Amino acid sequence: MASIALERSDVIVGVDTHKDQHVAVAIDGLGGRVGEPLEIVATNDGYAELLSWALSLGRVHLFAVEGCGSYGIGLARFLRRHGHQPVEVARPPRAGARRMSGKSDAIDAEHAARMGLAGTGVVTPKLADGQVEAIRLVKIARDTAVKSRATAMVTLKAVLVTAPQELRDQLEPLSDFKLLTSCAELDTTGDLSDPAIAIHHTLAALANRWLALHDEIKTHAKHLETLTRTAAPQLVDAYGVGLDIAAQMLITAGDNTSRVRNEAAFAKLCGVCPIPTGSGKTNGRHRLNRGGNRQANAALYRAVIVRMRWHEPTIAYVTRRTTDGLSKKDIIRCLKRYLARELYQLLPTTSTATEPAPLRSAA
Repeated sequence: MASIALERSDVIVGVDTHKDQHVAVAIDGLGGRVGEPLEIVATNDGYAELLSWALSLGRVHLFAVEGCGSYGIGLARFLRRHGHQPVEVARPPRAGARRMSGKSDAIDAEHAARMGLAGTGVVTPKLADGQVEAIRLVKIARDTAVKSRATAMVTLKAVLVTAPQELRDQLEPLSDFKLLTSCAELDTTGDLSDPAIAIHHTLAALANRWLALHDEIKTHAKHLETLTRTAAPQLVDAYGVGLDIAAQMLITAGDNTSRVRNEAAFAKLCGVCPIPTGSGKTNGRHRLNRGGNRQANAALYRAVIVRMRWHEPTIAYVTRRTTDGLSKKDIIRCLKRYLARELYQLLPTTSTATEPAPLRSAA
């Protein structure tokens, strides 16, 4: 256990993070509480106060922070700049610990500290300050634009159903793109209190929204392709992978890919490692993994489906495993596991993020 090598003078700090304030609790190397909980504002001044408080308690062994990818990202970056490498811990389980011990910010912070001391449920957080972070942000802009574009099309067709019959007969037979361009050119002049003018106005607005989003998506896709090819050209060129799946694999691993110890850990991170479900006479059975990063899992699924249709070695594997009696679902599970192993080898081996600065005063 992590606590065996520690002494009472060592300090482990757990932090429960929120949007505007964080709460920290410190324990010693033997698990005893040190001092009183500290509440700080979520700013650089607050982070400096927390670091000074922690250093005043003794030799800081570890900072265990909740939500290093969201509300805790500012604190994690601050600690790295000052020579500390925080670890990320999960929030307490809702059904177990919280029911027995209650819920408060101080209790959650102490839970984080004790998880850090025990070394259970502790992961190295993403640095989130390199090229992969830029890919993540551009992909967010693209994905949300794609969803909004689809919503605009669905809404336009739903509105068209209630249009006057003459307008429906004119527009419904058209293909999607011709429908959009025709709607965008509708005459919207007149009194909007007239339903005939209002339907023109609404269809034109939805069509122009779709066209604007379409142009926006093309711009985002161009930037995303440039960033992804620069970060991992071999990953993009893998069979059945392409731009979108490669970007998701990079985002899942993070800038500091060394935080993923091996290909088995990467498979678990993607939710494609088999889960044993055997007992007694059923020993040796496995089931699908419902955990892990579901976006990465979906990306692997899309790549596997492409390979099952066009990739000759994959087609031969599917044929052989079908003959062995495996179901299609089990074959896809196996293929996703193999693909995760392959793509892990193609991830960039060096981080594009900046290294943390040497330890210096928090002042």
